[in-house]
Amino acid sequence: MKLNLSRPLVFFDIESTGLDVSKDHIVELCYIKVLPNGNEEAKNMRIRPVDFRGETVHIPETSSAIHGITDDDVKDCPSFREIADELQETFKGCDFAGFNSNKFDVPLLVEEFLRVGINIDLSQCRFVDVQNIYHKMERRTLSAAYQFYCGRDLENAHSADADTRATLEVLQAQLDKYPDDLQNDVAFLAEFSAMNRNVDFAGRMIYDDNDVEIINFGKYKGKTAKEVFHRDPGYLGWVLQGDFPLNTKQVFQRVALKYKKF
Repeated sequence: MKLNLSRPLVFFDIESTGLDVSKDHIVELCYIKVLPNGNEEAKNMRIRPVDFRGETVHIPETSSAIHGITDDDVKDCPSFREIADELQETFKGCDFAGFNSNKFDVPLLVEEFLRVGINIDLSQCRFVDVQNIYHKMERRTLSAAYQFYCGRDLENAHSADADTRATLEVLQAQLDKYPDDLQNDVAFLAEFSAMNRNVDFAGRMIYDDNDVEIINFGKYKGKTAKEVFHRDPGYLGWVLQGDFPLNTKQVFQRVALKYKKF
């Protein structure tokens, strides 16, 4: 089924040095930008991971074993800083879709922007997580989803370009398969595929049904942010000094300022 879009929808997939959003880096990013008229713009980028000093970060062998990308493969590639402005312009005014993207790809992408000093505004964006739709309807992996919905084996799984294309095709097939359950509308799909209503992209703080901020980890999990910040004045400092994503720290600081006691 052709996607019904009011603005561009960017399908994207990331390969990285690891799975820790606060520490790891993108080594490959592929996107397919689907325009409302059905046209597509696609690009696959290899990225040299660098730390805050600009020094190249080693890609662990355990990660290379999964996606096949080594230090040699990216040694002459641009760093994220060098492509950040181009990406920001490409993603302006778009919604986003991916496979497990709400939990990993989106938070890591935002983190990389923040590391190079770009506070990219995604507050008006909608995020469609095709994996969450799949898990709610069938509960399997991307390769199994591709076989189930598209009737073909997914070749070159864990390469960003293959996974990105597969994700686009799976969503189109899901719309065909569940016409009574799924609406061909990005706002609906974003809400349907969301597992939580995150305040920060990593989901350390979420909204409840009344739009109240709730701590979503650790000893205060399930408590309102207002209650925690009032009860434990040192909690914000602990978060700001801790090993959390920059976006998470920004959000906690903003919410603490909202309640004016920290």
